Amino acid sequence: MRVKKRAKNRKAVKFYSTCFGFREPYKVLIDGTFVHHLLTHRLLPSDDALRDLLSASRTPALVTSKCIVAELRRLGKSHAESFDNAQLLATTKCEHDKVVSAVNCVLSLIGDKNPEHFFVATQDADLREKLREIPGVPVIYGLKNSLFIEQPSVQQRKFAQLDEEKRLNMDISEYKKLMKAAATENGIDREQHERPISSLVKNALGVADKSKFKRNRAKGPNPLSCKKKKPKSQPSAIQNQGSMADGEAKRKRVRKRKRSQKDNKQAEMAS
Repeated sequence: MRVKKRAKNRKAVKFYSTCFGFREPYKVLIDGTFVHHLLTHRLLPSDDALRDLLSASRTPALVTSKCIVAELRRLGKSHAESFDNAQLLATTKCEHDKVVSAVNCVLSLIGDKNPEHFFVATQDADLREKLREIPGVPVIYGLKNSLFIEQPSVQQRKFAQLDEEKRLNMDISEYKKLMKAAATENGIDREQHERPISSLVKNALGVADKSKFKRNRAKGPNPLSCKKKKPKSQPSAIQNQGSMADGEAKRKRVRKRKRSQKDNKQAEMAS
């Protein structure tokens, strides 16, 4: 179970690192509810617990805001320990003339696209639901004595996909630069500037219009799969003598047969 949980957390961190540019050391924005949860379940030291959660090689920076600390102070004695520990954290600047609620303060710090790349640690269910709709905002929450990272929501995955497609497509400025480069290199006139972008890209990159395919020709047999030719055995001296004697006897028989046929013809003519 622990292995599966750690694998899910690593997968979520990798998603935000790849799609939204999160880099170490990570920054974790902690609200009062999460500080109270850490102290209640004794998940201390908190920086080591979050470092293990994020599988980070460097200790993450834990930050809060003055509005969050002020809200803990207003909660009284029940959150006195949380207030004391929250004061020990680094505070990030929130540009508020007056103190606002912790939820509004967190949302203002995150903005539309989370430019500071904060991991938001909170136990507030309503705040977590609002953060799911903002692209590039990973949420950390606690469940008893364990910490979890919420898996990327559908909205965040769609935004990452659209952003990737936007990066892959060519904008107007790049299109004009490519046209200008193709015109100067190939020496084309103004009329040819109006050709579609596909032909300009092909000319600039040196790509042919049609790919030339080579037909596969029949190849010779694989020499490794063929049997080796057996060398012809040379006849020995005894075999040569035997073959010569057989040939001489055959020639004698032929001459004898021819003489007998000649004698028979002469005898017939004489009679």
